[in-house]
Amino acid sequence: MNVEAWFVAPALALVAGVLALAPLGRQVLRRGVVFIDLAVAQAAAAAALAATAYVDHAHGFFTPVAAAVGALVSAAMVAMLSRRWPGQREALIGLVYIASACIALLIARRHPHGGEQLNALLAADVLWAGWLQVGALAACAAAVLATIRKLAHDAWFFVTFAFVASVAVQVLGLFVVFAALIAPALWYRDGQSYLRAMAGAVAAVLAGLAMSWILDAPSGVMVALLLALYGVSSVMIRRNEVTERSLAP
Repeated sequence: MNVEAWFVAPALALVAGVLALAPLGRQVLRRGVVFIDLAVAQAAAAAALAATAYVDHAHGFFTPVAAAVGALVSAAMVAMLSRRWPGQREALIGLVYIASACIALLIARRHPHGGEQLNALLAADVLWAGWLQVGALAACAAAVLATIRKLAHDAWFFVTFAFVASVAVQVLGLFVVFAALIAPALWYRDGQSYLRAMAGAVAAVLAGLAMSWILDAPSGVMVALLLALYGVSSVMIRRNEVTERSLAP
């Protein structure tokens, strides 16, 4: 198999991930619950790690189910905190993330390969994504895009977010999931059209994948880095536009 063919599945996995996560990111910024993606994705990662650490041969069906359950429990907790204490919701959701991360670290210590598995869940090596993972992310993207209007309702949003995050974090890693949620949403909020914001995110993930190959660097780290730079550039460009308008005669 040549290099070009090998890159097809990872590239499609990243594109499908952006298509699934970006619409959810718009809702995250609209609700002002930025830490939700970290909290829910980290809970999914902790549950998946627990499944592999404590259940023999759990890499098949049981691991994604455990990740989905962990994400749903975390999403339900986040929804409850957001309703009961809206003024402190970001701080409380951040603590949910810290608690999930600490649980994941404790689980990793009890397993011989726990550290490696935890690193993979944080920054997955997307180059090894296969067609099964592409299909799972494509199904998530299709479900999100087909029900995008319903995401305005809290119950639909939190459940959808939990399922998508539980799938995406196992394929793309926590860093890429967070960046794919927030970066295009920032461009959209700052005035870009939805299609342009998505196109920029897709270009960023593909550039990160290519750079990981050229530089022999971890693919998940490079993709997350390029997405983060893409998101930050939205603020910088907006600031320059405001400055130019203020200086115009």
